[in-house]
Amino acid sequence: MQVNKQGEERREQGKVWLVGAGPSDPGLMTVKGREVLAQAQVVVYDALVGVSILPMMPPDAEHVYVGKRSGSHAMAQEEINRLLLCRAQEGKRVVRLKGGDPFVFGRGGEELELLAQAGIPFEVVPGVTSAVSVPAYCGIPVTHRELTSSFHVITGHKKENEPLDLPFDELAGLHATLVFLMGGSALPDLMRGLLDAGMDPETPAAVLSCGTTGRQRRLIATVASLEQEAKRAGAATPAIIVVGHVAALGGRFGWFEKLPLFGKRYVTTRPAGRSSALASRLRQEGAEVIELPAIRVRPLAQNQALMEAVLKPDAYDCIVFTSPAGVDIFFDALREVGKDGRSLCGITLAVIGTGTGGALEKRGILADEMPAVYSGEALGALLGERLADQARVLIPRSDIGNPRLVEAMEETARAHGRSLRVTDLSVYETVYEKNELVDVAGMLRAGELDGVFFTSASTVRGFLAANPGVETPAVTALCIGEMTAQAAKETGMQVHISREATIESLVALAMEISRHGGAAG
Repeated sequence: MQVNKQGEERREQGKVWLVGAGPSDPGLMTVKGREVLAQAQVVVYDALVGVSILPMMPPDAEHVYVGKRSGSHAMAQEEINRLLLCRAQEGKRVVRLKGGDPFVFGRGGEELELLAQAGIPFEVVPGVTSAVSVPAYCGIPVTHRELTSSFHVITGHKKENEPLDLPFDELAGLHATLVFLMGGSALPDLMRGLLDAGMDPETPAAVLSCGTTGRQRRLIATVASLEQEAKRAGAATPAIIVVGHVAALGGRFGWFEKLPLFGKRYVTTRPAGRSSALASRLRQEGAEVIELPAIRVRPLAQNQALMEAVLKPDAYDCIVFTSPAGVDIFFDALREVGKDGRSLCGITLAVIGTGTGGALEKRGILADEMPAVYSGEALGALLGERLADQARVLIPRSDIGNPRLVEAMEETARAHGRSLRVTDLSVYETVYEKNELVDVAGMLRAGELDGVFFTSASTVRGFLAANPGVETPAVTALCIGEMTAQAAKETGMQVHISREATIESLVALAMEISRHGGAAG
């Protein structure tokens, strides 16, 4: 609310963005689309928005599902139009999130009519249309200099119990690539219509199902045989139908299915902002990845002990970091009191592994100590052996930090006839996230999830808290470290452990399991 000069309350003007989410692969959603979505207060989304896109919605926004599938509509189009108008009139930032592009058979124009009439400001953020991107992922170029110089995008959707109203005579005579969207249920009518209009029965044709996802399938036949071949194969929806000589190129140019993790779908559980590197590497190898942070790191408020530590860091001989979050929170506090990395001169800095070491490097500092095995126990043993007698040690970390770090440090120091003065300082708490958008339990029951990546025991607990319906024996857990693996084993999950506590090692583990059908150790 705003208050005018007369002291009267005036509601702020809302705004609507029509955003194209692309075909499903989150890498194909535009940069502007992501930026706009991140600022949304209300997200109204469709059934064709990819499952990997859903977690990008701001968790504190209102999420309204209005998906339409053949014969089943969550909300009528007129109601969707009114919903957008009402939320904007409430002063909200509203994102209408659509699969593909909002203006390519997305009914975006209809949704703008009411907004324009009411004077509601709006923007359109184009998306990568499935009409081009799905064929591309299936190795089919919609144009080819030697085969066709044009392509035409046609809706294959028809109302129930009504014939298709398409100019088949014109389409059959175009000698171009025909791309039918939403045509899965109308496939028999489409092929029959083209044949009756005189199209050569041997013209190549393809059904492309679930494009750009781990369930992508490509079926190439001819106009005469496509219906029968699709029935035999049980082609899934959503599907795109491509008719034209370029369809035959899919067998030669198909590239997506050749990637080593094609057809695999995984969930990553690292905190938001920490999972992107792992997800990116998995996607590079062809996997479909759903980023579902299981935990969130929250700095402890009014942490007087931390402020005292950063005011006098030279009161310690060694500072131990066990996570990137601990690094970030400590250095942010250091900057808050007007200091930087120079105040740590002469202090031994230790990290638990390469991820934490990388966070320290971003602050312009290289770690002095890091164990060969990335675990709290190994780090404790290393420091207990190397630190001098009566060394003062600060460990800024989670409020539920692994106790074996301090225990191993003190045990090893005693074995060498020394003692250490350890300050185990809680600087952040771990909060479990919620998941109300992705049906993980349903995917596991349907056999549509190939694994879940865990990088700490808390991510295991957070994952189960966010997905209470999950049957743990159905979960293939890909874990970093023995502590994480032990937490997963205790729940009954099928556990695999990476050889090293690195992203590359986790990706290698996934590829090994994929090659050997789940036989990795």
